Formats: sequence, C-alpha cells, structure tokens
Amino acid sequence: MMRPPSHHEHHLVGRIGWLRAAVLGANDGILSTASLITGVAAAEATHSAVLIAGIAGLVAGAMSMAAGEYVSVSSQADTEDAELNRERQELVDNIAAEREELAQIYVRRGVEVDLARKVARQLMEKDALGTHARDELGISEITTARPIQAALTSAVTFASGAAMPLLAALLAPADAIIPAVTVASLFFLAALGAIGARAGGADVWRAALRVVFWGALAMDVTAGIGKLVGTAV
Repeated sequence: MMRPPSHHEHHLVGRIGWLRAAVLGANDGILSTASLITGVAAAEATHSAVLIAGIAGLVAGAMSMAAGEYVSVSSQADTEDAELNRERQELVDNIAAEREELAQIYVRRGVEVDLARKVARQLMEKDALGTHARDELGISEITTARPIQAALTSAVTFASGAAMPLLAALLAPADAIIPAVTVASLFFLAALGAIGARAGGADVWRAALRVVFWGALAMDVTAGIGKLVGTAV
C-alpha cells in the first residue's frame, strides 16, 4: 500500500507577537529620532546641539517604548488571566453546560450536532480549559501576551533604529545634516518595511512605500516647525 504524500506547511502567524513589537520599535526609532534631528537642525542649532538632542531622543524613546509596551501588554495579559480564571471556575461549577457551549461553537462553524458534541467531549477530556481558551475565548499560545518580551524587543529595536539617523548626523557636515539624515532615514525606513513584510510574508513594495511616505511627511513637518521656531527665536 502506498503511503499518502507527506504535507508540510510553514506558517508565519507565530511571528506576529515579536514582529509587531520589533517593527514598531525600529520604525519609531528611525522616524522620531530623524524628525527630532531635522527639527533641531532646521532651527539652526550647532552640530553638537543636534547630536545631543539625537542622543537624548534615543535614550528617552527607548525607555518610553519599553515602558509603554510593558504596560499595554501587561493589561492584555491581566485581561486574559481574568478570563481564564472565570472560565476555569465555570468548568468546575457546570461542566455539562460548558461542554454544550463548546459543541454549539463547532455547530456554528459547520459541524453536525452529534459530531460536534462528540468532539467537544473528547477535547475537554484531554484539556478542558485549553480547549475553551482557544475556541471560546480566542486565546492560544500564538496570541498570548508576553509583556517582558514586548518591552525588551521594543527598547532594543527602538535604540537600533534611532542609532541610524544619529550616525548619519554624526558623519554629515554641519551644513548638510538635514539632507543627509533625511535620505539615510528614508532608506532605512524602506529597508525596514521590506524586511518586516518579508518576515511576515506580506507584500514588500507596499510596506516599503507606506513607511517611506509617512516618514517623509513626518520629517518634512518637523523640519518646517523647527525652521519657524528658529526664525522666531
């Protein structure tokens, strides 16, 4: 008897958690630091003042991203824990009703009633809470909130992203900081968008163009405001 051909699939959805935090952190690092540098430079500040502002933006931004991600994802984790505790108690109080509730979920997905009840019973015998968490609450290993991972990822990627326009400002002549930082940052943003899209299996060109457009807009607006402030002062 011939064996059925093996079928291997490689899905990228497991990367969603860390990929979102990494792309967000690096993108914010490049964009916010580049905008800060161009804004300060447009106000006709000295080269050293521009670099100090860039370094301050890198450190403050990395800490802010880490704290923000930790608080945000911790809130998600708290909500998930509360839902799981509630579901755990419901399984203790009335497991028959919970089994029927699970079966009806499968029925709504297209499974016949008798088969749905059989599947619900068998799955709950193996892992009742895990089954309800996945199929009733939508909580799985892939989507579980990880606050520390998100915070560290955001801080490191923000600092890495912010270092790129800061390096461009450091190497550029004092009278060419704005064009040097702008061009370098747009290149880095395009590369980041492409890498993130590639890692997530999305369209590379669309992602690259999207971040370049918004990056250029942000730096242009910030430089304009810096120019106005510098002129007024």
